[in-house]
Amino acid sequence: MRKLAIAAATSVVLAATTWAVATAANADSGTVVRVIDGDTVVVSINNNDQTIRLLNINTPETKDPNKPTECLGPEAADHLKDVLPVGSKVRLEFDIERHDKYGRTLAGVFNASNQLVNAEIARRGLGVPMVVEPNRKFLPPIEEAHQEARAAKAGLFSETVECTLPAQVAAASAALTAAENAAPATTSSGAGANATGLAAALVTAKAARDLLSASRDTEHSIVWAAYESAEAAGKLTALTARITRGESALSKVKDQEKSLAAAEKKAEEERVAAAARAEAERKAAEEAAAVAKKAADEAAAAEQARAAAAAAEAERIRNIPAAPPVQQYVPPAQQYVPPAPAAPANPAPGYTGPRCYAPGGKSWRPC
Repeated sequence: MRKLAIAAATSVVLAATTWAVATAANADSGTVVRVIDGDTVVVSINNNDQTIRLLNINTPETKDPNKPTECLGPEAADHLKDVLPVGSKVRLEFDIERHDKYGRTLAGVFNASNQLVNAEIARRGLGVPMVVEPNRKFLPPIEEAHQEARAAKAGLFSETVECTLPAQVAAASAALTAAENAAPATTSSGAGANATGLAAALVTAKAARDLLSASRDTEHSIVWAAYESAEAAGKLTALTARITRGESALSKVKDQEKSLAAAEKKAEEERVAAAARAEAERKAAEEAAAVAKKAADEAAAAEQARAAAAAAEAERIRNIPAAPPVQQYVPPAQQYVPPAPAAPANPAPGYTGPRCYAPGGKSWRPC
């Protein structure tokens, strides 16, 4: 029994020694020189600077001249600078293949707190698991950290970080809801504002839909890591339905805008016509008032002239000298007897008056 125990102990020691030798051969240590981006760092190993590409983790792009800076790329780089400050000591562990096609050293990086930095990046939602065969050594802890980030809605899973896919989908849904629930318009300008809001919301929603429906092997693959394939498909279906409803609502609002605009145009035309009628009536009233005023002024002037003439006549009469007193006629006491008319004088001597002749003119008689 004792020989068996010694043999077993010897086997354990030999195995441990073999593992230690293998580990020593597959590990190294160094000092951080600088951080390049979210998953790449330069480490000085034995006074030789080496570019270390963290294994089994991929962070958003910031350095590729042919690609725009990706969502949370700067944040991932800043995080790596925080956990691997310049001058800090790191331990590197290698996998099957030690270098990639770019000549970078592939490693799992442990900081002074013995944290696997590769996994910590995933835990904060700043990177996604990635496999470049045959290196899978650090994939399990990184995938576990990735699921923790998903559950916590951290980083790329956040609905509050504007550039993430969940945030874009949430913003699209919220924008459509707000536009659809806008207060009903009572004017064409209000309907136009509602239409503008709906159109803008649809642009946002369609951009999110395009991201959800695009192929996952393109440059935006890190953004899509926020959703599993089935979840992304469900989100796409729901968002597409929302877009369809939004387009229908937009069409109705545009029709309402046209209808309100036509009604407002008619109302304005009626208002202008009513204003014109009122203005014509006002001018007619003013003209009638002017005529009446003129007549009244003329009548007042005539009355004033008549009164002035009457006053002048009264003044003239008042200024006429007083006539002498009139003596009353007193008839004489004896009644007047006119004298007998005198016989008219004979106008022709020998004239005896008119004569009336008998027929034949030979005899006459006084007439």
